[in-house]
Amino acid sequence: MPSLFPGLDALSSTFGASSPLNFIQKPVQQSKTSTTFSRTDIFQTWSVADDAKAKAQEVGEVVVKDYQKASAAAQAKAGNIELYSAKYYAACTFGGLLACGVTHWAVTPLDLVKCRRQVDSKLYKGNFEAWGKIRAAEGVRGIYTGGSPTFFGYSAQGAFKYGFYEFFKKTYSDLAGEKAAAQYKTGLYLAASASAEFIADIALCPLEAVKVRMQTTMPPFANGTLDGIRKITSTEGVAGLYKSLYPLWGRQVPYTMMKFASFEVIVEKIYDRLPGSKSDYGKGAQTAVAFSGGYLAGILCAIVSHPADVMVSKLNAGRKPGEAFGAAMGRIYKDIGFGGLWNGLPVRIVMIGTLTGLQWMIYDSFKIFMGLPTTGGAAPPEEKKA
Repeated sequence: MPSLFPGLDALSSTFGASSPLNFIQKPVQQSKTSTTFSRTDIFQTWSVADDAKAKAQEVGEVVVKDYQKASAAAQAKAGNIELYSAKYYAACTFGGLLACGVTHWAVTPLDLVKCRRQVDSKLYKGNFEAWGKIRAAEGVRGIYTGGSPTFFGYSAQGAFKYGFYEFFKKTYSDLAGEKAAAQYKTGLYLAASASAEFIADIALCPLEAVKVRMQTTMPPFANGTLDGIRKITSTEGVAGLYKSLYPLWGRQVPYTMMKFASFEVIVEKIYDRLPGSKSDYGKGAQTAVAFSGGYLAGILCAIVSHPADVMVSKLNAGRKPGEAFGAAMGRIYKDIGFGGLWNGLPVRIVMIGTLTGLQWMIYDSFKIFMGLPTTGGAAPPEEKKA
């Protein structure tokens, strides 16, 4: 009796190679000629990551070679720089210029909000709200209001501050004698930094006056540094550029004393707790220590100098023509009280901590670039002339 269902031969002839029955009837024979198995790499991203890592290492090696080449060329052009020589102090002065001008300019948006909140604490609730309002009212450029006098002022201040700090540190150490200098080294750091900042602020004050007025007036009272100097001197004379010198000293001298002395001590403590001596560590490690020590020192600086910083902003923004310094200070303090002297402190801690860390890192990086020892830790031996 014939079957009601088609046979296997009929199904195979009808559906051809697509029929699963073909795989049953004719199992695939593995080739005997192949002794290896090929497969698709499932994790191709591994190879991409390895390639990126290899390229990064290659680029890093090229950068290091170029850096070493440029450093050698700079050292050859400058000639042998003996410690505590005129060339040494000149190099430190230029390193301070590089360290301070760019870093202060970079944090102008934070400084702008801080200054405006010091003058009017109810103006903004936070940084992001402030930047949004400033951008809406003045455009993106408005966020960097006061950037020009900031750059020029702190470049000059940094040059004098770092250069004279190295000079006074050596001078006071020689006056004290080797034994007393080692015993009272923190006192020497404080004295040297105070002396250096006293001079540096004379260069900073005119540009700081322009910066603060640009940042605390809306819209800014001047279009730039020269325009600001011209407007102040035309109405108040040259003395108008220096009317906040005393509170500037009151802010900057304690700030710099804390900045340099605490940095020297912190870096020394870091190396004391690390295995080996400072000379055992490479350039990268020493600059990392410089940044870490600088950031910690910056936090202390912000706290110590903040009340005077608030007073500088208030005096530049609201001191009346012909008003005596003491009278202006008394009037402002009566208006804001003790609590008002601490307006904007959290913002300033972040700003000054980052700022100080970057400054010390840049300064010590430049000293390494010129073949000089970094700051802090074990004191380098003085080179003796043959």
